[in-house]
Amino acid sequence: MVDAFSVMNVVGLVAFAVVGSLKAADADLDLFGVAVLGVLTALGGGTMRDVLVGRTPASLQSVSEMSVAVVGVGLAVFLSSLASRRLRDHPTIQVPDAIGLAAFAATGALVGFEAGLSPYGVVVLATLTAVGGGSLADLLLTRVPAVLREDFYATPALLGGVVFWLLVEVNVSTDLAATVCAGFVLTVRLVALRYGWSLPRV
Repeated sequence: MVDAFSVMNVVGLVAFAVVGSLKAADADLDLFGVAVLGVLTALGGGTMRDVLVGRTPASLQSVSEMSVAVVGVGLAVFLSSLASRRLRDHPTIQVPDAIGLAAFAATGALVGFEAGLSPYGVVVLATLTAVGGGSLADLLLTRVPAVLREDFYATPALLGGVVFWLLVEVNVSTDLAATVCAGFVLTVRLVALRYGWSLPRV
């Protein structure tokens, strides 16, 4: 039986590999640079998550995670070759980015809960897993990470972690809680994009 973590992890890996690769293509990096950014975006958040809970990163234990990320890179290269203009603000990149954010928020929450972290720890791990890889990729592209300049990028992941924790506290199964978490994050992120939501600035 396939568990929620495995499904969300594959979805997140492919989505974020596509996103990172398309960002790299928009920045005119060569094929190697595109591959590096794609793989880093896909694996960065999960690697930080695993290190924080004291386990060897899953990406270093088997070939499956890297292989899935490479598939995402290949898909992005194909999409980029078909595009006649920059893709950064196109739904081609925004929708996979939202999907990756949702899937990895759910995997982070699952890992945090299974590691016995506090409610705050579960929420932090959900958020970090969701935004970590993209933030590293932005830094390599010498940009301010999206998490620091887009108010409703990290916020859905944070809220999703809260939703996950509340559900497991009322004895909802972790698989169902993770699914609801991912659906919640995806919905909030897409609605925020549609209506241009933002938090107040200081």
